[in-house]
Amino acid sequence: MSNERAIGDEIERKLEELQTRVDPRVFDQTVELLQLVNQLYGAGLARTVELATEHAPQFVKRMAADELLASLLVANGLHPDELSVRVARALDGVRPFLAGHGGDVELLDIDEQVGAVRLRLLGSCDGCPSSAITLRNTVERAILEAAPEIGIIDVEEPTAPAKKGTPISLTSKPIVAFDPLTGCGAALLSEGALLSDVSVS
Repeated sequence: MSNERAIGDEIERKLEELQTRVDPRVFDQTVELLQLVNQLYGAGLARTVELATEHAPQFVKRMAADELLASLLVANGLHPDELSVRVARALDGVRPFLAGHGGDVELLDIDEQVGAVRLRLLGSCDGCPSSAITLRNTVERAILEAAPEIGIIDVEEPTAPAKKGTPISLTSKPIVAFDPLTGCGAALLSEGALLSDVSVS
């Protein structure tokens, strides 16, 4: 579908260029004309889906499975599958790839009104930052292909496990004997000696 996406990008680019060159009233009329053309084709697509549903239900499923047709169905509110179903299917499709990198993905929430999906990446992702970025991009691409109406994808990265502290070797601290003549410790005892072993005369 890369070619179709390129065409869509080119249309947007030319509209932006046109907006900077022509009178605002002319630009508004151009946009209105494009909207009317889109409505006409949308109505034709809706009629096609209606007839296919009535006479060839399996063909509707094939249309929904085609990336280009699916995006057109979504754009016109005609896709037979709910948003949550398409997102879940997209995640299931990338799970084998994620598992190969020691990761997984969890769907946390879908907000259809604003077109937002919240996810959580799971696993170690091989402990490599570049691997984590690859997994994130793979998940986002799969969702956008299955649900192009999604505009926000919030991905929670896996939390790195806390590092264990470096063990510290402790040794016995020598005991200082108290000297009553000076009022302070006067001699260091040998390691392991006890204060009770010191005799004061």
